[in-house]
Amino acid sequence: MKVLLSIWLTAAALVAAPPSFRGYPASAGAERQKLEEAARAIPDPPRIREYIRRMSAAPHHAGSPGSKAVAEYALGLLRGFGLDARIEEFEALLPTPLHRSVELIEPKSLRAAMREPALAEDRSSGDPGQLDTFNSYSADGDVTAPVVYVNYGIPADYEELARMRVDVKGRIVLARYGASWRGTKAKVAAEQGAVGVLIYSDPREDGYFAGDVYPKGPFRPKDGVQRGSVMDMPLYPGDPLSPGWASEKGSKRLSREEAPTIMNIPVAPISYADALPILEALEGPVAPERWRGALPVTYHIGPGPAKVRLRVEHDWSIKPVYNVVARIPGAQWPDQWILYGNHHDAWVNGAADPCSGAAALLETARTAGQMLRRGWKPKRTLIFALWDAEEYGLIGSTEWAEKYAPELDRKAVVYFNTDMNTKGSLGAGGSAVLEEFLTEVLRDVRAPGKAKSLLQAAEEQRGKQDAGPAFRVAPAGSGSDYTAFLHHLGVSSLNLAFGDGDTAGIYHSIYDSFDWFERFGDPDYLHGRAMAQLMATSLLRMADAPLLPFEFPRLARAIQEYLTDLEKLPGADKVDLAAARRELDLLAREAKACEQRYQQAAARLASASQDALTKANESLMRTERSFLRAQGLPGREWMKNHLYAPGAYTGYSAKTLPGVREAVEAGRWDEASRHAAVLAEVFRAIRRQMQEAGQALARI
Repeated sequence: MKVLLSIWLTAAALVAAPPSFRGYPASAGAERQKLEEAARAIPDPPRIREYIRRMSAAPHHAGSPGSKAVAEYALGLLRGFGLDARIEEFEALLPTPLHRSVELIEPKSLRAAMREPALAEDRSSGDPGQLDTFNSYSADGDVTAPVVYVNYGIPADYEELARMRVDVKGRIVLARYGASWRGTKAKVAAEQGAVGVLIYSDPREDGYFAGDVYPKGPFRPKDGVQRGSVMDMPLYPGDPLSPGWASEKGSKRLSREEAPTIMNIPVAPISYADALPILEALEGPVAPERWRGALPVTYHIGPGPAKVRLRVEHDWSIKPVYNVVARIPGAQWPDQWILYGNHHDAWVNGAADPCSGAAALLETARTAGQMLRRGWKPKRTLIFALWDAEEYGLIGSTEWAEKYAPELDRKAVVYFNTDMNTKGSLGAGGSAVLEEFLTEVLRDVRAPGKAKSLLQAAEEQRGKQDAGPAFRVAPAGSGSDYTAFLHHLGVSSLNLAFGDGDTAGIYHSIYDSFDWFERFGDPDYLHGRAMAQLMATSLLRMADAPLLPFEFPRLARAIQEYLTDLEKLPGADKVDLAAARRELDLLAREAKACEQRYQQAAARLASASQDALTKANESLMRTERSFLRAQGLPGREWMKNHLYAPGAYTGYSAKTLPGVREAVEAGRWDEASRHAAVLAEVFRAIRRQMQEAGQALARI
């Protein structure tokens, strides 16, 4: 009986013991747990609901009065929370449509509606000031040509067309959304000689095939259209006329003709209702089964006899961009910055994209303000940013990052990013050095509406078949505002979102509204609260950690996985990767040695000097900078990160070890061999930075 009692008491003590916190002394556990639990109790679903309602009350695309009004609303809130906040203004080329038309002229005459009808069930779907359906940075043009259906319009689809002896030169291509960044579809079509592009939403991806359409269900109705940018963003994001420098009043600019990210053929998005007559009029080969969508028609490829006239014209004005930036100065290390950003502009009302994420940021900022009033002061500086013109091409964040690049290089510790945030599971992409940190945060945050942690929820979703870590941070491509920080400046970053895919149905349409969000997005706003709790925990923990909670063995493991995947590519045996493999083995050993020094330093934190901690933390945070090379990636100087980047022909999704991988995939063997040597240099630079960090840790 005494033995059982002893076991029970020991188990109870273990359960009651505060968790460990990477970068903190063991003695800080109880106090840290109390502080963070107090912060997590602050986020309030009704407040999040009100932020979303207010921000999505009217259309607010970048460059419009609505966008400025949302910026000023957020500014007032942040100042009311007790934060030092201001609007920082930039300028950018933000085209808007003057004319868009698509006419089927053969074998019959039919004009596409090119508009989304208001719904009685959606109060904001008829709002004045809506931006017409269009693809920004499409070229102006008036072209008439036979149509060819090209599936998703990615390079592999054109290889299939070549095998079928179907040529798109001089044709207008019809591609469906999905599988790649929309700008890639336009870029590849132009490279193949097409004279115009139509991109439609097939109901298989985001219409009735997936589920009931809006307003009955969350998915795209037949007249819904996905707006969006077709900028060649994998080349560089931001204002097309200022690559590498900030676009402000009086700054230099390229001409439109000099800007390589602007498309050189006209592009227009259409609904599946408007695409159906075109598909019905196509003949030629029947499309392969995997090319077929869910419309009630046999999918033929063409060319013709369907012939279409596509006409697109824009207002190419320079317009203002309003970033809202708030700061809480650090009490101990004011020149080490923790940044958290989300955009505030939308294509139309944008309740899900971006107001759901912006609301989580605002509630996180309110939480920080409340903690300040209770006596907490962050040791590092916190910066909250609501970026403008993200939808056009990550413009607000990129121009800000380019303006402050030298200062960010010295001071930026980590950048956290959110965007859309709806019901569903949590996903994370970004820097592998932050995987252990995020895992600990997820351990301490409750899953929305459940009696389990986010980490336990992730473990259940991952399943028992994988013996690896319970939670993984995926490599990040592009598509949101972390891009300039991670891929251009080498700032360790995380992009976080809850979601289940249902937002695809109203993405970038007039139906991304508060009415939709109330019914289908996050009806009880528990996921919004969970994101605010997650971000508040992350910010407080990162801001106060005596030792920055970066961890290098997981980074080494991730890079080993990237290189192993690269070695399995067809033709990779033609490239000598031996030097890179040797350097990576040395890097992995150094990562383990650095982790030992980190743990030893953590045990001595109580007696550590401020100077020793400052130097160690500066070395730790600069590890991600060592992924960069000044010359950038092949043909993409702006993209300087050699571990991960948006794929040149994928956009949203990442390519790991991109300098070598993309050359191998394209069969450019000389280029692949040159960049294999660069890769070995990058691995060596990472290892040397780890050595520097290890030496600094040993002096604590």
